[in-house]
Amino acid sequence: MEMTKTLKKYEYHPYIDEYMRMVEQEEIESCNEQKLLMKYVRSVLDRDDVVLNFTDIEKSVNVPASYFPFQLFPWQKFLNALMYGVRYTDGRLVWNKILLLIGRGAGKTGYMAYDSFYMSSGHHGIQNYDIDVVATSEEQAERTFLDIHEVLESEEFTAKLKKAFKWTKTKIQHKKTRSVIKYNTSNARTKDGKRNGCTIFDESHEYEDYKNINIYTSSQGKVEDSRSIFTTTDGYVRGGPLDDMKEEARMVLNGELEDSSFLPFICRLDSDEEVHDESKWEKANPSYRYNKNLQIKMKQEYQEMQLVSSKYLEFMTKRMNRPQEDVRKEVATYEDRLATDQPIPDDIKGIQAVGGVDFADVRDFCSVGLLFKKNGKRYWLHHTFIHHMALKLQDINPDIIALAKKKNLCTIIYNDKSIDPDRVVNWFIEKLQRFNIKKISMDKYRAAILKPKLEEAGFVVETVRKGPATHAILSPLVDEMFINHTIVFPDDPMMRWYVGNVYKDEKGNGNMEYCKIDKEKRKTDGFFAFLHALVLDGELKEPKPVRPFKVSVF
Repeated sequence: MEMTKTLKKYEYHPYIDEYMRMVEQEEIESCNEQKLLMKYVRSVLDRDDVVLNFTDIEKSVNVPASYFPFQLFPWQKFLNALMYGVRYTDGRLVWNKILLLIGRGAGKTGYMAYDSFYMSSGHHGIQNYDIDVVATSEEQAERTFLDIHEVLESEEFTAKLKKAFKWTKTKIQHKKTRSVIKYNTSNARTKDGKRNGCTIFDESHEYEDYKNINIYTSSQGKVEDSRSIFTTTDGYVRGGPLDDMKEEARMVLNGELEDSSFLPFICRLDSDEEVHDESKWEKANPSYRYNKNLQIKMKQEYQEMQLVSSKYLEFMTKRMNRPQEDVRKEVATYEDRLATDQPIPDDIKGIQAVGGVDFADVRDFCSVGLLFKKNGKRYWLHHTFIHHMALKLQDINPDIIALAKKKNLCTIIYNDKSIDPDRVVNWFIEKLQRFNIKKISMDKYRAAILKPKLEEAGFVVETVRKGPATHAILSPLVDEMFINHTIVFPDDPMMRWYVGNVYKDEKGNGNMEYCKIDKEKRKTDGFFAFLHALVLDGELKEPKPVRPFKVSVF
């Protein structure tokens, strides 16, 4: 019997409903991130404190349409509706940080020119709403600006538009709103004190750190409806801001970050194998079905990539948003990390457990945790102590820290000059009320300070070796637990973040090592505390189920 698709309501706005229906009813091919986005958007639009402004939605599409030589596609109208027409009842924008991660050729440059024209105009209604288009090269940054400039210079509209705009080759200004559109290369030394309304970061995959991004985003909030838009394909820089945004996007789309102002619009293939099925290509590029020239070009590139390896890497990374160049192996897929979110058993009082500690720097992070076994699974309960200076000096994702604090997974230390080892000791002492702690494991780095304090409190402490030899022994167990979903981090997004910040470095001699993706902002302390505890895994006995006592009847 054929199953019918679940009927869903489409009663938000025609621009939202159309694209939402196309994705949910599978009228188009769409990736998993797009399907999750529809679910996420529904959850927001159905809130009592969220409203739709139909007038702003219509103006954002119709005002530029009179002048630009193209019409917006359904996915672009959908995005415009969400960016400009969705607000809280107090007037605030719901989403002011937008990621547009989409395959090359989708038309993101022209789309940003279209929206910049609208945002600078009197129809947007905000005075001095300056728009900066930023890229790592002048040529790249200039493209969006030139698309607007060509509209202003067009023979058909110049006379009319001169009444509303004045422009040069480097600056466009709306006369009534005084809003300025400019393009910039990313040069942090010359951009202090900006009061821009919108910053468009083009080809965001090229940024290796946040230095230049922060110059523009830190000044926002001074202008009404300020927003940041990141437009990009995937790229070759790993561990940079784009990877951070992709991780944040996963958390938003899977409901781990609540009340987020981040709107991630991600289009990519769901697997590498889908590249050989042209019907799947629109997963990475929702403009593909509407653009004949793009279809011809991509088919040609597909033929070429099968003969030249470098073209294969480029096609997969830029056209399909499936980066191939990074040979570093993730510890666990995002789906397997998400599967660690399982409940903790009720009947664990007095259960055997072993502890793990990672305490590298007294002014950084210190993670502690307990590992125990139950019902064929391993459970890891963790906590992290964070010195406040670490958050000031390092580019650490503030959303994950705020979420961890809300869930009581971390303690931020403000008043002490360093993380006092007694905090670690007291955490384990407190857990004795519930667990039978056999041993606590740590590496030698802080053992000289911490081990005597733990032993004085009555704990047995074992120091372990760090590095490839130990990691190679633990790797098969770690792989098995994540693949089979037998490791549990109950309601702990911070541990899932830690795991996602680690990669497996294959040494080529049979050894491997777990390493940080980034030395500072990609914190890994919780994962290494977990590894230290796993060294003692063989000493843990899983409690046997109690068999009911049978009474013989004579």
